Amino acid sequence: MAEYDFKIEYKPAYSLLKINLQNQSITAETGAMVYMDSSIDIKTNMSGGLMGALKRAVVGENIFLNKFSGTGILALSPNYVGDIVHHELDGALYVQSGAYMASSPDININTKFGGTKSFFGGKGLFLMKLEGKGDVFLSSFGALETVELNDESLIVDNGNLVGFTDGLSYSLRRIGGLKSSLLGGEGVVYEFKGTGKIYIQTRNMESFADFLMKYLPIGKK
Repeated sequence: MAEYDFKIEYKPAYSLLKINLQNQSITAETGAMVYMDSSIDIKTNMSGGLMGALKRAVVGENIFLNKFSGTGILALSPNYVGDIVHHELDGALYVQSGAYMASSPDININTKFGGTKSFFGGKGLFLMKLEGKGDVFLSSFGALETVELNDESLIVDNGNLVGFTDGLSYSLRRIGGLKSSLLGGEGVVYEFKGTGKIYIQTRNMESFADFLMKYLPIGKK
């Protein structure tokens, strides 16, 4: 059962998370707050101390986190056009850089070594690892789809992966041959096997950036 009384509005492109805090606290990424009741207190700190901050830095997250406490309405949103999903954590959840938005304050934010293959896949050497029991809110670029595997396998483009639960094994590899990579628009993918939940975003940030580059003047003075 969810710890917070919340609702997610304006899905899937312009999602807004509204949490009705009842003498509660929640941790969130800096810059995620849209508005809040004046009765809510905000404190910014390096959750987990210097070591915790360094662990977040290696996965491309902010060093500092905000802790909101009190009673009243708090509204949070991602920094980009996209969706929000709620996950009831009881164990471990692994997420890509930029996907974490907020969580219960007792959830531990750690890192998991993704192997050198993840580095060459353009996602860095580490994934964010969320551990404990409580609520987690993730954000996506575009709409967000949840896929549940039951002793099955699934291939996900590395740019569309948001996160996945513990219990799934994965490997990062190229799909097809050199021709597919160069001409087919497909490159590095995650291959998941086992039983668990995978969060997938419908838009790829890297592909969108490449699309915009075609319309931006280069070297214009």
